[in-house]
Amino acid sequence: MLTDGQARPLVLLLTAGNVNDNPTFPQLMAGLRVARPGPGRPRTRPDHVLGDKGYSSRANREHLRRRGIPHTIPEPRDQQANRARRGSRGGRPVGFNAARYKRRNVVERGFNQLKGWRGLATRYDKHAINYRGALTYRALLAWLP
Repeated sequence: MLTDGQARPLVLLLTAGNVNDNPTFPQLMAGLRVARPGPGRPRTRPDHVLGDKGYSSRANREHLRRRGIPHTIPEPRDQQANRARRGSRGGRPVGFNAARYKRRNVVERGFNQLKGWRGLATRYDKHAINYRGALTYRALLAWLP
């Protein structure tokens, strides 16, 4: 799920339970469409991307750099150690803004709002289409005033 700065869902992607976050990142970014206040095409580039260590990979960082999207994603310790072990060939450390990363709790609050429904939190629905319907309905309720 991608959320805006107020914990409202922007993009929902339902995957199998055994798929981790990293490979789904380009699909999430491809689904991003933010309507402009006035006329014009929807925006497809966010102002900034905050991600957790699950999204830390060279491919994801390169994808964001190619699209000109600033990002704050911490580097896991094993990746730091591998880079340090390679010496000068390992590249330079990734930029990390700790003050900006503190805003990532908005994403977690967005997940917690969705999981406030017991059916979504415990996955009572056995069919993906039913679960996605409930997920979409709950996401729409988050946008209502």
